[in-house]
Amino acid sequence: MAVHSTPMEKTIRALLDEKKYQTLKDVLGTLEPADLAAIFEELDEERTPLLFRLLPKETAAETFAELTPESQELLIRGFSDRELHELVNELYVDDAADLVEEMPANVVKRILEQADPEMRKEINEILRYPENSAGSIMTTEYISLRPTMTVEEAIRRIRRTGVDKETIYTCYVTTEKKLVGTVSVKDLLLAEDDETPVAQIMDENVISVNTLTDQEEVAQKLSRYNFLALPVVDTDGRMVGIVTFDDAMDVMVEEATEDIEKMAAILPSEKTYLRSNAWDLFRHRIPWLMLLMVSATFTGMIITGFESALAAQVVLTAFIPMLMDTGGNSGSQASVTIIRALSLGELDFADLPRVIWKEGQTALLCGGALAVICFGKIMLFDRLLLGNTDIGVLTAAVVCFTMAVTVLIAKVIGCTLPMCAKKLGFDPAVMASPFITTIVDALSLLVYFGIASALLFG
Repeated sequence: MAVHSTPMEKTIRALLDEKKYQTLKDVLGTLEPADLAAIFEELDEERTPLLFRLLPKETAAETFAELTPESQELLIRGFSDRELHELVNELYVDDAADLVEEMPANVVKRILEQADPEMRKEINEILRYPENSAGSIMTTEYISLRPTMTVEEAIRRIRRTGVDKETIYTCYVTTEKKLVGTVSVKDLLLAEDDETPVAQIMDENVISVNTLTDQEEVAQKLSRYNFLALPVVDTDGRMVGIVTFDDAMDVMVEEATEDIEKMAAILPSEKTYLRSNAWDLFRHRIPWLMLLMVSATFTGMIITGFESALAAQVVLTAFIPMLMDTGGNSGSQASVTIIRALSLGELDFADLPRVIWKEGQTALLCGGALAVICFGKIMLFDRLLLGNTDIGVLTAAVVCFTMAVTVLIAKVIGCTLPMCAKKLGFDPAVMASPFITTIVDALSLLVYFGIASALLFG
């Protein structure tokens, strides 16, 4: 249970304690499904089924779809067969398919047993598509019209069948199941003549996606064109479903979360932070930590290789952390910028030369500015204020020149690796901060000791 409760949660708990169920039912009726789901997540397990049964059927289904898989499973196990039958058949097909994917086998069997034959068939159709494809997140509940229909016939069809559809604003015009156009309810209502054929007012320039299109690309298209839904067609051009904007938002949140976790060297997790225990966090963090620890061995080997140089100029050791951190930060800046551009579809591999050129220019400006500031800092702070007379102008020059070169190398690597990863079919986020930082650390040391050897020990 949450430590801090909202006033609404406190009110609901008080009404439950006092068993004022009619008042509670009235209060619940004023809340949105997403807000209801948030409240349900914070309630005691034994109270959740009781509260859920107070909701109207449609609101209950929408609220259920917003719950986490753990809470959904808890409710299902407490439902009678009749209650489960009503819930499953009230869900939209895509939400029902998501539910089946998330539940353990014994729960899935019970869900499918209680689903109507038509619902079961549609769920199985969605489940046969590859994970993370347009087919796997689409719904088969949409309004289909024929081009020969009149406006009056189209509106009558929408009224008759629209109640069970996820969205009715955009209708899809098909001939023998092949998508030939789209028409909005606005267009139908504003048509001058009720006898006007749908073919005359429909938009024939339809933007659609294939069932196998990656879900991230689908979300990008919905965002780019500001659609409420996007039609999904099979390889023969037959329309099989739509992806709605709310599903695309879920995809974007899921993809962004996964990228952030990978960029932070954490294996993606489907659980929220508060529902993850220490063992879950350990399992998702330790693989990358071990890999990065082992990779840091190369850094140690480089320092050991230049041990004699360091012994002659011990003062060089003091600047290693600053150079490594600056290089790592510079590489991270470039990689995060490029990964974002790749995820938004702004870049592809053909843009690599332009990207390297732009990042190279940026690196020269950043590296030059940092070198000048660093020189002033070394000479004024380290030498004069701290009285470190071992630091001379030549030593400061070595450090500053190394910093400028390190920034250049880091930014080029930071922009190149994610684009190469994308080209090879890997997730660019894997090439983010931790991975690039390790590579840049090793290269910055090689550059540092190489320049020091040439200028100080040459």
